[in-house]
Amino acid sequence: MRFRLSPSLRGLPLAALLFAGAPAHAAEPAPTPAEAARFLTQASFGADDASIAEVQALGYAGWLDAQLALPASRHRPRLDALGREITRMDRVEAWWYLSLRAPDQLRQRLAFALSELFVVSDKDSLAKQEAALASYYDLLADNAFGNYRSLMEQVTLSPIMGEYLSMLGNEKAQPEKNIRPDENFARELMQLFSIGLVQLDPDGTVKKDGMGASLPTYDQPVIEGYARVFTGWTFGNAERFRFPRQRDYVLPMKAWPAFHEPGEKTLLDGQVLPAGQTPEQDLAAALDSIFQHANVGPFVSRQLIQRLASSNPSPAYVARVAAVFDDNGQGVRGDLGAVVRAILLDPEARDGAVKLKEPVLRLSQLWRAFHAQAGNGRYLYDPDAEFLQSPLRANSVFNFFSPFYVQPGDIAAAGLVSPEFQILNESSITQTTNRLLTQALWRYQGMSNPKPEYILLDIARERALAGDIAALSERLNQLLLAGRMSDLLRSELARHLATVPATKPNERVTEALSLIVTSPEYAIQH
Repeated sequence: MRFRLSPSLRGLPLAALLFAGAPAHAAEPAPTPAEAARFLTQASFGADDASIAEVQALGYAGWLDAQLALPASRHRPRLDALGREITRMDRVEAWWYLSLRAPDQLRQRLAFALSELFVVSDKDSLAKQEAALASYYDLLADNAFGNYRSLMEQVTLSPIMGEYLSMLGNEKAQPEKNIRPDENFARELMQLFSIGLVQLDPDGTVKKDGMGASLPTYDQPVIEGYARVFTGWTFGNAERFRFPRQRDYVLPMKAWPAFHEPGEKTLLDGQVLPAGQTPEQDLAAALDSIFQHANVGPFVSRQLIQRLASSNPSPAYVARVAAVFDDNGQGVRGDLGAVVRAILLDPEARDGAVKLKEPVLRLSQLWRAFHAQAGNGRYLYDPDAEFLQSPLRANSVFNFFSPFYVQPGDIAAAGLVSPEFQILNESSITQTTNRLLTQALWRYQGMSNPKPEYILLDIARERALAGDIAALSERLNQLLLAGRMSDLLRSELARHLATVPATKPNERVTEALSLIVTSPEYAIQH
């Protein structure tokens, strides 16, 4: 199978391209190839001829139904098959393999989005837990179409999250020993994973008081209440609570009642948990109280829209998706399968949504478009150093970038946010461009003497079109730019390719690819 994505052109103002919007098109009974390719840039790690044909045959809703029915492809089986200690490169390689080749593309794409919401990182204390980190990512994939309440609980009881945000081994208060419940997980569960810092209307806009000030969702006593809830949990196989020798980073954590805070706990909106409940009772009630908060629908929906479709969804778009989060039509709250369906079928997603692509998605789309693979069958490339992004390797729990980040200049003046711009700097832009240039120009099937680890593009079909510059350009326009190539890019491409002899088809194709994938148009997802 082969997959294609969306390109851009040097010299065009990136901010203008990002927020210019997309032209309207007439509704059709079946998506055009370009429309299908655009849909797949949102719903997968990239489009190819086969997937475009599938979307055309099934329609958007039919393709989503088929994807929602597929079982999860998982990282751990691929890693376990190695039969040795797992390294970080092994884990990253497994991520690339599934992102590029797994049939359940929608699930894998949503798992990646969820990994940027329920953030853990292999930096610091988790650096040696690569196999368990892969299992954590599988947990996200397994729950990608499930219920958000269940996902919250499984993440809460994951020892990977417990280690990362210090819930694991969190003890009840013992003032005489200067022991107090750790507030870290309680804070981030509310601030980052569920409701945010301020109260929201159903459309995601911030509620204000009579003086125009935003209304907070919680205060310090509430943080302390939840911190008291999340006490008394440690490794599922631990032989003792403090400093256990047995530490299973995959098995859900288990409760030790003797270390759980027994007193009352103040939760959101004045709810008080009674004293004397078990750790399990307190945890279930606390998660229910968060899950039922009015903010969860708009808070989570907006961030998933940002990851898949649009950096700046309209309040109406957020409200439509949040309504599905609140009720999937069958009285169920938190149905993520229904939510992702609502995001991708929304009129705003299908006509007008625009965002900057994350660095790894620019590469995944190129690789999927041309069925890239190495002679040794592996994807041994770690994007962290060049892209400042690698799966489960954010610098902090705040992800690679904030959903509220605003790039100074035109974007800020327009009152818009630009999350992915936060990961960019002069060095990373240069290194990302160089990596894409190297891949497009010098890593293709048919190159002379490739090393076994080189990940090579299959450009056979494009090579057959190399004698016809217009046909080659249109082929790449559809696969990489979803049919939205600008007139300026098209003319520059024609001018440059005319300088490459038709007797050198490899050079014509790779020069065309390199111009597209290093241009601003390719950096934008329309």
